[in-house]
Amino acid sequence: MAESAKKVAEQAEERLEQVAETVRERFDRISAGGFTEKIREGRFADQVDHGVDRARADERRKKQGGSAS
Repeated sequence: MAESAKKVAEQAEERLEQVAETVRERFDRISAGGFTEKIREGRFADQVDHGVDRARADERRKKQGGSAS
């Protein structure tokens, strides 16, 4: 009985290794030239989210009684 359990465990381990390899390959294919590359090249380094600043200013004007447009 111990031999059959060992064999089943080895087969399960092999299948898991195959699944992991498949996932790695698909991830590499999907992410190639994608977001990670852009970050490494610094494409987002100088971009600022002005929408947050604008929303805060609008809220401040609303609270002070001014128009928010």
